[in-house]
Amino acid sequence: MKNSENKIQEMQLIEHNLHNLLLQKQAFQMEFSETESALEEIKNSSDEVYKIIGQLMIKSEKSKLNDELENKKKIIDLRLKSLEKQEKIFAEKLEKLRRELIKEKDKS
Repeated sequence: MKNSENKIQEMQLIEHNLHNLLLQKQAFQMEFSETESALEEIKNSSDEVYKIIGQLMIKSEKSKLNDELENKKKIIDLRLKSLEKQEKIFAEKLEKLRRELIKEKDKS
């Protein structure tokens, strides 16, 4: 019985971590979409572009701003891939614990 309680607690902890991870993933997906949208706007704009830094809007070079956004997009993509790997690991652990709990329940 003690073993089952530990597994249930572990499952709850993993589910909590998975929930937090999914919230992070959602935030990065939104940031990724915004970055893609900004890149599209730069591509379709004239040579005059601006970027916001804090409370200021500063004129910037189109190519420099494009490069910054492309790098940001790559970093976000790497973070998303990392979060997806973690999500898969958590899901596999949860499934394993569920199966073990079902086996223990069937034995008793």
